[in-house]
Amino acid sequence: MATATASTGSLAAATPARAGGRRGRRILVGLLVALAVLVLWEGAKFLGGTPWRAPLAQPGSPVLWNPPFRWAFANDFNLPHVYAIVWAMFQPFQREAQDSLIQYLIGAALYTWREAFIGFVLGSLLGLGLATLFVHSRLAERAFVPYVIASQTIPIMALAPLVGFALGRGVMSVVFIATYLTFFPVTIAMIRGLRTFDPRAMELMRSYGASRRGIYTKLRLPASMPYLFTALKVSATASIVGAIIAEDTGSISEGLGRVIITFNQYYATGPEKLWATIFVAAVLGILFYLVIRGAELVMLRGRPGVGR
Repeated sequence: MATATASTGSLAAATPARAGGRRGRRILVGLLVALAVLVLWEGAKFLGGTPWRAPLAQPGSPVLWNPPFRWAFANDFNLPHVYAIVWAMFQPFQREAQDSLIQYLIGAALYTWREAFIGFVLGSLLGLGLATLFVHSRLAERAFVPYVIASQTIPIMALAPLVGFALGRGVMSVVFIATYLTFFPVTIAMIRGLRTFDPRAMELMRSYGASRRGIYTKLRLPASMPYLFTALKVSATASIVGAIIAEDTGSISEGLGRVIITFNQYYATGPEKLWATIFVAAVLGILFYLVIRGAELVMLRGRPGVGR
């Protein structure tokens, strides 16, 4: 008995260590992928980019390296050096501006995230509500699920202007698009998740005379949590993309969508600014994903496979 208890304790202690090791390996893999992208980026410029001069040197300065090839995609106009993008982040975002480009982009990213977050919450609630309706009514599921699926075949670039005309060019149209992109993954995932439970638990609850509400809150909903968080992680990044697209058609001047359009118009004079904006938008989506992932680890701690 003592040996079995000791073995159980050792296994319990080893499990968090293994989970920590897996997380460490994932972080290491992520860093290696980022390093590989950086090497490929600068490697392409080294082999086929514009002749290298000293960093941030003026045109006409001595050439330090003349690449053996000339690849159009790798010139300084189409693909600036990484150090040039980083340098631009710490310069004023426009002439005589007080804020640096990175400060300006962080402010725009926070504005976009607030819009996306509102749409994310509304879309998640809508998706959960629709899935709840569908799992309790086969008739409603057969009648409306095809329309839910068909709604996602509309190109977002075509829908956003229509929403802007209908709701006005403002925050409401941006929130609507973020909601639209969020509710579908949650709906589809939760239709499956709310039906994924132990049938024996259902029989037990029915034998005790549990109400439909009690079965939903104590059995269906807890069992569906892994499906819910999987959908939320997809929806988090989708809501950011939707908000950025809708900001342009909604005439929102503070968010990343308008910043991307502005820097695209002046790309010829400062390509690094547009690349920096793209980088910040990608980081925003990744951080939103990580927030949902952190909530998943907290809410579902102890469940098998959650920490992987």
